Amino acid sequence: MSQESPPGQRFHELADLLKAYAYNGFTFTDTIETPGPGLASYLRIAARDPVRAETAVRQIDDLLSVGLFSEEIADDVEGLSHISPPTGASVEDCLRIARDHLYRFLQDPSRVPQTNPQNAWEWNERFPELSQLLGAYFHRDFSYIYDSRDEALDEYVSQSEPEELAQATQEITDLLTMVPSEEELHTATTALGLDLLPPQGTSLREWLELIRRRITVA
Repeated sequence: MSQESPPGQRFHELADLLKAYAYNGFTFTDTIETPGPGLASYLRIAARDPVRAETAVRQIDDLLSVGLFSEEIADDVEGLSHISPPTGASVEDCLRIARDHLYRFLQDPSRVPQTNPQNAWEWNERFPELSQLLGAYFHRDFSYIYDSRDEALDEYVSQSEPEELAQATQEITDLLTMVPSEEELHTATTALGLDLLPPQGTSLREWLELIRRRITVA
C-alpha cells in the first residue's frame, strides 16, 4: 500500500506509463516475451531515469493489491488513460505483464536500445523544457499574443529560472545532434508543440541555434 498522496497523484507514474500506451493505439499489445510499442516507448524514457520504472512497479503493485474497481482508489483511477486489453484478458492481467517487463528492465536498464523518440509522448518526455518553450510560446495562437518571435522568446527568458534556461539550452543541443535532417527536425518540433514557421530565410535548424544562443546569454 502506498503512502497517502494528494488527490489524483497516487498513480502519477502509472499515469505516464498509460499515456505511452495511449499514444500507441490505446491497447495493450505486450506479450509475456516482448513489450509492445507503448511499453517499449516508456522503457526508452525510463532507461534515462530508472527510478521512474521503480515507481511504476510500486504503483502497479499498489493498484493491484487494492483492486482496480475499489472505491478507495476510484478518484485516482478515474483520471488514468483507458487502455483496452486484448480479447480474453483483463486490464489487471495486462498490468501484471507490464510489471514483469518493468521488473526485468530494472535488472539491467542498459539493455534497452536507445533510438529516437517514436511518438509525441516520447518526444515531450525526452525534451520537457523544450516542449515548454515551443508549445507554450510558439503555438498556433502565437500571433494573438505576441508581435514577434523575439517578443515571445523574451517573455520565456524573463519567466524562466536559470536552471530551466540551462536545461532548454542542453535539450536544443541534444535535439540538433540527434536529428540530422530538416524533415526529421520538423517532425520532432511539431511533436514538441511548435506550430510556427521559422523567420523568413532561416531554416528550422538555424532558428533553433539562434534561440539557443539567445537563452544561453540570458
